[in-house]
Amino acid sequence: MEHLTRRQQEIYDYLLANLDKFPHPPTLDELCSALGLSSKGSLHKQIQALIDAGLIEPMNNRRRGIRLAGEGQDETEGLPFLGYIAAGRPIEAVEQHERVQVPDFLHSGRPCYVLQVKGDSMIEEGILDGDQIIIEQRDHARNGEIVVALVDGSDATLKRIEQKPGCVILHPANSTMSPMTYAPDQVRIQGILVGQMRRYH
Repeated sequence: MEHLTRRQQEIYDYLLANLDKFPHPPTLDELCSALGLSSKGSLHKQIQALIDAGLIEPMNNRRRGIRLAGEGQDETEGLPFLGYIAAGRPIEAVEQHERVQVPDFLHSGRPCYVLQVKGDSMIEEGILDGDQIIIEQRDHARNGEIVVALVDGSDATLKRIEQKPGCVILHPANSTMSPMTYAPDQVRIQGILVGQMRRYH
């Protein structure tokens, strides 16, 4: 710490105090804006000095953000595990209060959470009973995306969505099952599928 310049110390102190306020590891552009700086090049040099000092580390994924050194190994880190999701008929999702370690490349730069799949309605998409899936929190989706849909305010299900005037169709990926059709006000999108993890016994 004694080798830091005053500016580097200011940046490091800011990160210590504010990093948890960012929805994802901040990029240089976001840090420039937050710190009121006009030169990203100057900030890059300061950040590189902090990386060289072992105080922060770059995120090696498409977000290209930075985090405090060792943050990824902290037991309190990870994504929230929010229970089980039906890949079949809707069942009530039971919320859990745990966190799951997820590789950075499996989730997006937006807030995400983890669910465990129950059922076999999405097997033709390679989503099997017992898989853990990573969901980007969102209240909208494009047609064709696989979504977590909350039906009638209480039952959550994982399906591919089709939105038409006057109806929402939730499509399984299992040729033995039929699509489910609802009025638009019966379905609320809770997020979209962005990643998947599986354990082999």
